[in-house]
Amino acid sequence: MEVSKKSKAVTPFMAMDTLERAKALERAGKRIIHFELGEPGFETPKVIAAAGIKAIQDGKTKYTHSLGTMELREEICRHYKKAYRVTVEPERVIVTNGSSAALFLAFASLLDKGDEVIMGDPHYACYPNYVAFLDGVPVFVPLSEGEGFRMSPQKTRAAITKKTRGILINSPCNPTGAVLGAADLKKIAALGVTVVSDEVYHGLSYGARARSILEFTDNAFVIDGFSKRYAMTGWRIGYAIAPREYMRPLQKLQQNFQISPGAISQEAALAALRKGGEPAEKMRREYEKRRETMVAGLKEIGFVIKAEPQGAFYVFTSCEFLDGDSQRLSLRILEEAGVAVTPGVDFGKAGEGYLRFSYTATVADIREGLKRLGEFVRRNSAQFGLI
Repeated sequence: MEVSKKSKAVTPFMAMDTLERAKALERAGKRIIHFELGEPGFETPKVIAAAGIKAIQDGKTKYTHSLGTMELREEICRHYKKAYRVTVEPERVIVTNGSSAALFLAFASLLDKGDEVIMGDPHYACYPNYVAFLDGVPVFVPLSEGEGFRMSPQKTRAAITKKTRGILINSPCNPTGAVLGAADLKKIAALGVTVVSDEVYHGLSYGARARSILEFTDNAFVIDGFSKRYAMTGWRIGYAIAPREYMRPLQKLQQNFQISPGAISQEAALAALRKGGEPAEKMRREYEKRRETMVAGLKEIGFVIKAEPQGAFYVFTSCEFLDGDSQRLSLRILEEAGVAVTPGVDFGKAGEGYLRFSYTATVADIREGLKRLGEFVRRNSAQFGLI
């Protein structure tokens, strides 16, 4: 049987591979500390879950409008007015089955064969696969740790060609935790290329305000959702805000490939926007404590963190003082120390020699994981050339 070339070309998501190996070790009786996934360390707030339960009880289990319910789209618009002081019409909003679906639809509406999308390197592992699967070409701009892993407007401008159809940005960023400031966003917006801005980690920043690209241009797709800020990964609910001329193509794509977003999850998302602010802020403050614990602990072990994360819930740090092969090192740490971490090479060629640590675990588990990691380094110090 012939497997399609497109499916063969999709690279594995190493964070998931690490999780699956960790689960196998757990089934064999080994306790694993999980630092590998961007899975929120909390249950969905009760006020949000209650809205989902009520939706089922009220029989809201049918298809909705293909763009999502008008009530939810209007509430998203109110959120942008309040949070960013920008006016968005509900006719520019499409609700999707997770922000991943929103990304796919956005690129499907943008790209023809050979069209280019500029993105940072390192980057979220799945970005190049979206573009390549749709016959586009990912073009990488190196992100410097010395510059805080922020997307450089100057390097981005230099990467633009006649085939460039989009500039993909992610702030707060997975895997680095970098947050783009207003000056950089304004310069990127001024380049005159459609911006695809993945803002799914908005609401999770620490000392740096996350700004929306819509504050600087309407020539943009905003991708956002409820998974990270509201601990709703399993609800699979997200959205895109797009220029008006793309809305009918987006709607047709959704009608054919997704039908409509889930009715129950839309009711829960509505409750998140209306009533979820306080529990979301409580979770953010707890992540900030976990971030401080993780950063301090990694430094104590010997990791040099030049760019401390300002958002999301990851620390991205060089591991070359131990082993420049991040995949090999992460597997050893998992097998020998019982700590699951994601190899930096999962996030692009520029990520090699780094590890990503998620700090969504409890403070107690973070401390236990750091203890195990420290012991692993000490046991292997001679091999690593540390003595």
